[in-house]
Amino acid sequence: MTARSIIIDTDPGHDDAVAILVALASPELAVRGITTVAGNVPLALTTRNARRVLALAGREDVPLFAGCGRPLLRPLVTAEAVHGQTGLDGAELPEPTVPLSDRHAVDWLVDTLLAARDDPVTLCPLGPLTNIAMALVREPRIADGIAQVVLMGGAAFAGGNTTPAAEFNIYVDPHAADIVFRSGLPLTMLPLDCTHKALMQADWIEGLGRLGTRVGQAVSALLRFYQRYDVAKYGSSGGPLHDPTVIAYLLQPQLFAGKTCNVRVEVGSPLTLGMTVTDWWGVTGEPANCTVITEVDAAGFFALVADRLGRL
Repeated sequence: MTARSIIIDTDPGHDDAVAILVALASPELAVRGITTVAGNVPLALTTRNARRVLALAGREDVPLFAGCGRPLLRPLVTAEAVHGQTGLDGAELPEPTVPLSDRHAVDWLVDTLLAARDDPVTLCPLGPLTNIAMALVREPRIADGIAQVVLMGGAAFAGGNTTPAAEFNIYVDPHAADIVFRSGLPLTMLPLDCTHKALMQADWIEGLGRLGTRVGQAVSALLRFYQRYDVAKYGSSGGPLHDPTVIAYLLQPQLFAGKTCNVRVEVGSPLTLGMTVTDWWGVTGEPANCTVITEVDAAGFFALVADRLGRL
């Protein structure tokens, strides 16, 4: 079996951390590198957090590149209320040991994707799309080195989690998202419609701690902290685990269902800025540009995540 080459673009964040760990534990995936972006917390912290996650996994071989520290046109909005002041509150993680490249993430993305035309790479954005948009604007030819983009973000019908209309990742940099959704690249979106159907339960989180591994114990502690926000916000029995759905979709797409349709990102309206306007029924006649995933087998998803975390 040939492993699928992926690049993870991320703003860790608890769910980002779990997604990275699941990818690193999966032989079906070859993580070519990790690029960081400002989002859940500022860039210095998302980069430090990515280094801490790689140290937890014992993967000093994975190249790491810091990217854009602010959205294209707007001030940065962050989510310390969800993720804590460090972005990964709740667990004692190892100090960073993985070296940080002195190259900017966008430079590395451009060079890597230009060289990948014969073996295209799957991009896995887990945060705001600033780095991806910057790379596309700087060098449109990188599209030939991109097999597909599978991203966590947006909301088709579920409503937003940051404004009534917008999901966090898209809202933070809607102009970058607009560039990516207009790029013509094969897109798959894992929106809130999907992730809010996969809610972590306390016994599952505690079960990770019983894996008997350093990774399991750390992730269990992280997720106990992380889900407190959504449980309080939504009054639900558990919180969603957003970003790992991207990796799970690559590993076991049969766990998911959705529809290919036209998606546009609102950039002009103060009221609905960052809304992912999803033409589910084809009423606009605009060509389909994105596979929108709205369903997930939650039991299968959580079994997959636990299985992969148990391998580290």
